[in-house]
Amino acid sequence: MTDPADTAVHIIGAGPAGLMAAETLATAGARVVVHDKMPSVGRKLLMAGRGGLNLTHSEPQEAFLARYAESERSISDWLDAFSPDDLIEWAHGLDQPTFVGSSGRVFPKAMKASPLLRAWRGRLAGLGVEIRTRSRWTGWQGDALAFDTPDGERLEHPAATVLALGGASWPRLGSDGAWVSTLEATGVAVSPLLPANSGFDVAWSDILIERFAGQVLKPATLTFGDQSVRGELVVTRYGIEGGAVYALSAALRAAIATEGSATLVVDLRPDLSETALAERLARPRGKDSMTNHLRKAGGLSPVGIALLREIGDIPPGVEKLAKRIKAVRLTLTGIQGLDRAISTAGGIRFDAMDPSLMLTARPGVFVAGEMIDWEAPTGGYLLQASLASGVVAANGVLGWQASQSAAI
Repeated sequence: MTDPADTAVHIIGAGPAGLMAAETLATAGARVVVHDKMPSVGRKLLMAGRGGLNLTHSEPQEAFLARYAESERSISDWLDAFSPDDLIEWAHGLDQPTFVGSSGRVFPKAMKASPLLRAWRGRLAGLGVEIRTRSRWTGWQGDALAFDTPDGERLEHPAATVLALGGASWPRLGSDGAWVSTLEATGVAVSPLLPANSGFDVAWSDILIERFAGQVLKPATLTFGDQSVRGELVVTRYGIEGGAVYALSAALRAAIATEGSATLVVDLRPDLSETALAERLARPRGKDSMTNHLRKAGGLSPVGIALLREIGDIPPGVEKLAKRIKAVRLTLTGIQGLDRAISTAGGIRFDAMDPSLMLTARPGVFVAGEMIDWEAPTGGYLLQASLASGVVAANGVLGWQASQSAAI
């Protein structure tokens, strides 16, 4: 008798991309088995939801797509299959109403991932999706998928496969990049995995670390090369992190890799012109210390004043001081590793797949999510593209199966 699992599509990886592929396939009537090596599913999604689950962004399509930089054209096709509006409607279908924050980011009103994931798992169970946890994929044996399970090795002969194994950021949550060598051995081109949306190293003084580690500077405008981003910067013991830093991380990472360091320019008072700031600083100090004068007349926060002093003595003259406040230059000497990165750059190259996300070296094997070579800043762009890629891969499976049936 044929094992029913042999007629199933097997999905490896129970993160957002894998679960979305499972839902899309099961809704179309396919039998679906999802594997994950961890004891429970969606661990990185739950981690992302600790600070408020950022589902997507409400900005216009042209600006939205530009966030994906070199991958914009390919991801544009993904978003045609599953757009930000589709994502919002999908969340509402799980009884998770959403709202748009002041920054344009879209969140579930619950501000957590756990209610959404719980409702999603219920929907998948209703569709007949089988989820096997503690099922670690170890590669292929011929055409069979091999899994290490609590009951020993198990071989599966899938009707098709979707790999949604993630990148290598936060490996303790399940995505450790171990799949790279397995795929490369089968002829799949993979770009090196690199940290994205990660913090950068700065050689702070002991005094700054002791007094200001963990402090947030906002608003600030960060500039590197011809890119400027307004947002927040977080001072850490090792250097800096935060949304505005992440938006520049690809360019900063590349500069550090080629030149050994990068100079980031920070505008501590982005709402004031240099002239207006100089006029304020020209007000009489009276008996105020320079620190109090910078706080009262300059409008600088304590952490802003600390950054200003960190790069050298306070310059004489209000014009020079205003110029310094508007352009604090920080030298970044390194980037934090994959174990601390929010996401991963690099992965399976687009030229190793067809537009349906099927591997050209392994017909019938599709890929989705962060294991593909794309990156984006935080702000909803990561989750949006991951979910959309799951839809594209699932639709690719359905199209491939239809073509296989027609050829018989």
